[in-house]
Amino acid sequence: MEYNHILIRFGELTTKGKNKKDFIRRLKENTKHALVNFPNVKIESQHDRMFIVLNGEDAYDVCDVLKNVFGIYSFSLAKKCEKNIDEIADAALAMIREEDESKKFKVVARRSDKSFSMNSDEINRYVATRILVNSNFKVDVHNPDIKVQVEIRPDCAYVLTKVIMGAGGYPVGVGGKALVMLSGGIDSPVASYLTMKRGIEIECVHYASPPYTSDRAQEKVLELARKLSGYQGKIKVHVVPFTDLQLEIYKHANEAYPITIMRRMMYRIAERIAERNNCLAIVNGESVGQVASQTLESMNTINSVITMPVLRPVVTYDKLEIIDIAKHIDTYELSIQPFEDCCTIFTPKNPVTKPTIKKAQSFENWDYESMIEDCIANTTTIVITPKKENSNLF
Repeated sequence: MEYNHILIRFGELTTKGKNKKDFIRRLKENTKHALVNFPNVKIESQHDRMFIVLNGEDAYDVCDVLKNVFGIYSFSLAKKCEKNIDEIADAALAMIREEDESKKFKVVARRSDKSFSMNSDEINRYVATRILVNSNFKVDVHNPDIKVQVEIRPDCAYVLTKVIMGAGGYPVGVGGKALVMLSGGIDSPVASYLTMKRGIEIECVHYASPPYTSDRAQEKVLELARKLSGYQGKIKVHVVPFTDLQLEIYKHANEAYPITIMRRMMYRIAERIAERNNCLAIVNGESVGQVASQTLESMNTINSVITMPVLRPVVTYDKLEIIDIAKHIDTYELSIQPFEDCCTIFTPKNPVTKPTIKKAQSFENWDYESMIEDCIANTTTIVITPKKENSNLF
């Protein structure tokens, strides 16, 4: 079967009222960018859906890309044909022949062009008869395995069967931009994915502590960003040299508080990088109770050093739920590679689980502001794209 169109359904976007056209415009732009390697495709948008005109491009390769475009609820391979009932029936027969003949089918016609010579029920019967006479398929109008859909529009007809689920959510960019604190672990890539799914564009900040963290650890983070970049085209990763500040923290904090103070410093740095890059929030992969720094008391003490909102998309997820999503987005195997980040290398034996702001402030009794500014001044920004050869130092 040679398909010539893909029909895209919006799903959640249909609830957006007056803003709907802006969401659809952004979705069209994002889809066009995602399909940049398919130069012949064209995108046509209508009130309630969007069509990809394939113009000879491989339909299944295009589908593989569309699965990662947020804002697409579902899509179907389609055959556009003339409003001729025999041409429509032949297209339906060719399409269903790709399925297992043990399955049962139903024809569902929708006739928006009321001038067409046959009504919906007549179209259903005509197309179903063509399939029954020329195949071993059986009809089941109540519980069909396959729905053969026929749409009669003013200018043409469309025939389609399979419904392929998309990524859902909102088009990336409609919700502004946020800065993700991206470690090499399992949680923060999942938080990144869930943030983009709500239409928020992301940049990332990563804290490197050489020689205590290796080049391989940083490369793992960049590869995670590369996996994530497929959902929005490119991602800026700001790599902060954190060694000197981290060592200074361990000179001033007692055995229980270094992680709390370290996270407070990270938040201060992240807020300033976010502001310089027009990000409206900070995102991390914290989940309540998972580690000592992720109790409510810890979050409150750490958050108190900044005023920018902090989003925690996986805050109520358990570890198995997070792992399931990580496997779904293909970041899990990368995340479990044994290259530790600065948080795991310097974890104390008995970190405090209920830190207080007053106690944390008592350990911040040196000129950390100048060290924070040095960290930011020496930050390296790398633009990551899905294709490694297109990434570059910014």
